[in-house]
Amino acid sequence: MLTNAPKGTKDMLPSQSSGWRHVERKFEETCVKYGFAEIRTPVFEHTELFERSVGDTSDIVEKQMYTFSDYAGRSLTLRPEGTAGVARAFIEHKLYAETLPAKLRYEISCFRYEKPQSGRFREFHQFGAEVFGTDNMIADAEVIALADDFLRSLGIEDLELRVNSIGCPTCRSEYRTALRDFLAPKRDALCDLCNTRYEKNPMRILDCKSPRCRELTTGAPLMLDYLCEDCRIAFDELRDNLTAAGIAHTVDPGIVRGLDYYTKTAFEFVTDRIGAQGAVCGGGRFDHLIEELGGPPIPGVGFGLGIERLLMLMEKCGIEIPSPPRPDALVAFIGEDARKGALRLLKSLRGMGLSVEIDALGRSVKNQIKYADRIGARYAVVIGDEELRDGQATVKDMETGEQRRVEFKNVGEALSRG
Repeated sequence: MLTNAPKGTKDMLPSQSSGWRHVERKFEETCVKYGFAEIRTPVFEHTELFERSVGDTSDIVEKQMYTFSDYAGRSLTLRPEGTAGVARAFIEHKLYAETLPAKLRYEISCFRYEKPQSGRFREFHQFGAEVFGTDNMIADAEVIALADDFLRSLGIEDLELRVNSIGCPTCRSEYRTALRDFLAPKRDALCDLCNTRYEKNPMRILDCKSPRCRELTTGAPLMLDYLCEDCRIAFDELRDNLTAAGIAHTVDPGIVRGLDYYTKTAFEFVTDRIGAQGAVCGGGRFDHLIEELGGPPIPGVGFGLGIERLLMLMEKCGIEIPSPPRPDALVAFIGEDARKGALRLLKSLRGMGLSVEIDALGRSVKNQIKYADRIGARYAVVIGDEELRDGQATVKDMETGEQRRVEFKNVGEALSRG
């Protein structure tokens, strides 16, 4: 239907925008404290960027991307996640030649063709933060601390941080052999997609959403048992850093993350307040992504956080979201001459930084006052023939009903004083 939003998308109405603005401000404030600068990237990229970064055996690439050809026949894709585009911009603009580490944050819309469900949409929005240029586990702890600090600043306490290591190419090779050996007798029962993954990337089978495949992977070997010495040391350092920073966490060997570019650190903030799929924020380390996309060997770490699910969690937790700011005043008028005087006063008051409205429906003065009450204005400023003659306006306090006469030149000061 022309007048219905496409399936999996959602309008944000004026009554809801204050919640979005609240979390946007909190995220920006937290990122500034941690030294993260904003970056903005295009909403679509060359399809190959996501095929190479996200992984051609991932659910995103195989089933969820919105891909199209432009008029020149180039294959383009609406971004399904944020890290790949930021990594591409990091390479294209040679940010690696500037002071490292580069600490970048963003707020974006993403697009994935999947079944809409609680808190998940086909067009959704994310906060993200990435650090490029260091493999020191302090960076991992800082990224996690940023996410933890942000969530707590919103009043969210009922969250559990789960961490894991998914190794590096060296130790992952041995693990994949062990995993294939475990899955070989069960291969005929795996879904078609996981049979393809068996050869290309068996770890992806552990991330399959099919209940049958999940059952078949019960008791599978754990990546933690196959970590090489470097990865084991890195994971221990991460946990030590988190403990030193006062961030409680648990080890969850089941976290593998859904994107192929992750190495070593993988983490999620989870809750049971928003259903079975309770991840609110997830991220990890991607030490080879920049190099795989054609840049120098620059390591990185970061996270993504869904805004829709965040707002839903805040609602479930009973967290009060600040209401939209009230107008300072409505300027009401009676008659043609008063209309001109009201418009002059309106310009003056707004020039002082005040939020002031005026009736645009031709209401009677009585109904203009009622309108001021409906929009939550703190004052009604009334101008009629008598006020124009005396060079004054009637200022009415909408809460107490008290009225007083104020010279036109002093109305702004009277509204500011309250």
